Amino acid sequence: MATKLPSNVHVSTHPCVRAKLSQLRSSSTNAKETKALVHEIATMIGCEALAHSLSTVQTGTDTSPLDYEYSTEDISPSHISLVPILRSGLSMVDALQSLLPLPVPVHHLGMYREKSTLQPVEYYNNLPHHKAGDNTSVSELAIIVDPIIATGSTVCAAIDTLRDWGVSRILSVSILASEGGLRRAAEAWPEGVEFWVGGVDAGTDERGMIKPGLGDIGDRLFLTVGK
Repeated sequence: MATKLPSNVHVSTHPCVRAKLSQLRSSSTNAKETKALVHEIATMIGCEALAHSLSTVQTGTDTSPLDYEYSTEDISPSHISLVPILRSGLSMVDALQSLLPLPVPVHHLGMYREKSTLQPVEYYNNLPHHKAGDNTSVSELAIIVDPIIATGSTVCAAIDTLRDWGVSRILSVSILASEGGLRRAAEAWPEGVEFWVGGVDAGTDERGMIKPGLGDIGDRLFLTVGK
């Protein structure tokens, strides 16, 4: 694991994350187990990320079943959206949604890496359109969910897209990252993005895959390995 990373990068030290990540690496882990492990790891990393990134505000009062009055609280910021990177980011949506007290919009971004250049190509964008000067549809906090940060190109492209949309802050939650890709991504918008990952591997191979890595999570989840 890298010993010194940018200040906007946070690597989980939770023993259960480390153990489950080891299980997820195995080539013998089937699609059902992969889905469950990604969900469990994303939940634990998400707890850490949201505890650091959110605060609470008092919203009024309510009454308990014993007729005692109590102060109610909600999270701040209140205008949050989840942004999964297709396909594999879909596997982390339920985990993050289950942690938030109320449902939030889910805006999908579809990206693939061009094989020869390894550069991201956007093929789908479900962000709401807004007029210049009208930020009512723009989230204060956008949470990118994508299991892998390999070269960093995809998450950098997603950050650029969300900045163009007008978000104030971005939280990126991933299962595993390469050190080089994570450093590159951390430089994209240091004051606006916080990265939370379950683990860091040293580098990538000529295909842009992390070594030893997790393989292609999308292929493992959707049984399309060797397609």
